[in-house]
Amino acid sequence: MPTVTAIYAAFLAILGIILAERVGLFRLKTKVSLGDGGDAEMFVRNRQHMNFVENVPMALILIALVEMNGASPGWIHVLGGALLFARVVHPFGLSQSNLTHPARWIGAGLTVLVILAAAFKLLWNAFGINGA
Repeated sequence: MPTVTAIYAAFLAILGIILAERVGLFRLKTKVSLGDGGDAEMFVRNRQHMNFVENVPMALILIALVEMNGASPGWIHVLGGALLFARVVHPFGLSQSNLTHPARWIGAGLTVLVILAAAFKLLWNAFGINGA
């Protein structure tokens, strides 16, 4: 059982709920039932949540598989901690007016690095390549 991954999955679940609630509460305030209703703030809040939903499940699945394939707890803490940090930081950098906000690039880049690191670790294991 991927017990270390479960810790990060729990924290990320809470973060996902927070992002979803930010959308829901703003919907109540603006009376926008679906989509963004042309409201720039609603668009940004939707994208903050959707980006989380688009990236976190794949990353967690890969991290759990790495853990189930015998990676050390340290490896899993590095991957999980980096993913959690990336996903906490990323929403602060999303805006319609600033494509180059550092939080956006740090969050997105670190998320991709976690996914790639986990994927490559799984491939190394699958092809019998020894390593950490």
